[in-house]
Amino acid sequence: MTPEGQTVLIAAGSAAATGAVGALGVWALSRRHVRAALVAAPLVVNAAVGAGVIVSAQSMFISEHDVSLVLVIVLAAVPVALGYGLLLARRVHGLDQQAAQRVADEAAARERDAQVEAHRRDLVAWASHDLRTPIAGIRAMAEALDDGVAPAAPAGQGYAARIRSEADRMGALVEDLLALSRIQSGRLRLTREPVSLADLVSDALASTQARAVAAGVALSGSADGPVLAEVDARELGRVLDNLVANALRATPSGGRVTVWAGPADPAVSGSPGWVALRVGDTCGGLSPETRERMFEPWWRADEARTRAAGEGAGLGLAVVRGIVEAHGGTVAVQDSPGGCTVVVSLPTR
Repeated sequence: MTPEGQTVLIAAGSAAATGAVGALGVWALSRRHVRAALVAAPLVVNAAVGAGVIVSAQSMFISEHDVSLVLVIVLAAVPVALGYGLLLARRVHGLDQQAAQRVADEAAARERDAQVEAHRRDLVAWASHDLRTPIAGIRAMAEALDDGVAPAAPAGQGYAARIRSEADRMGALVEDLLALSRIQSGRLRLTREPVSLADLVSDALASTQARAVAAGVALSGSADGPVLAEVDARELGRVLDNLVANALRATPSGGRVTVWAGPADPAVSGSPGWVALRVGDTCGGLSPETRERMFEPWWRADEARTRAAGEGAGLGLAVVRGIVEAHGGTVAVQDSPGGCTVVVSLPTR
């Protein structure tokens, strides 16, 4: 073998040995820190080249000056190798983050789909249960009217009036179902505009006054000025209607329900400059379980009994919470003399 061939073999062997040792080091480092291993890999290549040059230079009896010059040239490539390693590590780290984000997004999407499916099953089951009773009653009364065996009753109290009442109940239930579906699916769209909460209080009192009179409950309201806020008037009107209707159902005859609009208490809202709506009643107070679960869909204090005429389906307060939170506000329950007060706190814009 020629001297040149021997020199090449020596250089190749030295580079291979150095590269093998460096590869083992990079492999061990990658088990602890991948980015550091990616930075070290180009440096191992550079070190293998340097080792081959040094060993081959010594076997060729090159002068120390020339060997030093070759080493300087090899060392000059170190910053390039280091920069390449850092660039590679950053790129791989970015790809890892993107992959992790995709995995997290897919997991979140699966979780959302599972929640939507669970809500859908619950809605179907609950709606079927709450619609079954009024539908059966309407069918029975309609058959009695067809057969001419309906009992005589004063005007407005017969089967026809009761059928109309049950139809109104089912219509209200369907409206609450649609509202709750929009809220839970994130499809509730608010049309914000400057609105006087005092006007909303007046509208709520006007629409529920007849019901209060029929229940023997004193209904009153007030406001500290116009109390302006940028809200969706239709949706916030639904909030007030639901709260007043719930308070009237919970208050016994001879009790009272009060509605108020004004500046929010920062201790309740958590933010200064907000506005508040308060609906108080004399229901006698709430149990700890009721206070904890009253805003859950379909929940009623006595779930075992059949819903009586005029009683809600357990959706009104869930709709209230969803609409208020869509406005960026909060809803809370406070104790008050003889009953409780629901406090809705809202930002002014």
